[in-house]
Amino acid sequence: MKCPFCSHPETQVVETRESEGGDFIRRRRRCSACDKRFTTYERPEVNFPAIVKKDGRRVEYKREKLEGSFHIALRKRPVGTEQVDAAISHIEERLLQLGQREVLSTRLGEMVMHELQKMDKVAYVRYASVYRSFEHIEEFKALVDKVGE
Repeated sequence: MKCPFCSHPETQVVETRESEGGDFIRRRRRCSACDKRFTTYERPEVNFPAIVKKDGRRVEYKREKLEGSFHIALRKRPVGTEQVDAAISHIEERLLQLGQREVLSTRLGEMVMHELQKMDKVAYVRYASVYRSFEHIEEFKALVDKVGE
């Protein structure tokens, strides 16, 4: 695999770990030219359902977009990348288990909120406040009160 820092074509695997659920393999690699280390993930290639947006558009499922949503919600929160990867893998498993060709974006958003609620309450409130686009402060307060219980 090519080094992402110097583009040298030769890197070596320093450490290999399988995820807890066995969904992916994490490899730590070292570049033989610049000696920098980086991580790669190996996952099986599968066909995810298309995501149907609120306006009716259909877009391809992209793991990177889901990762971005998690990282925004979890910004400056004490949650490790392995937890985020596990949550995303869990969502992907559920998407595949649905056995559908299309999934509404609202359903995907609910899955994200469910995973965030288990990981970090503040991140859950952050995501929910944007996702649900509250129009009144009372709605937001009710969500915070519910999470605080």
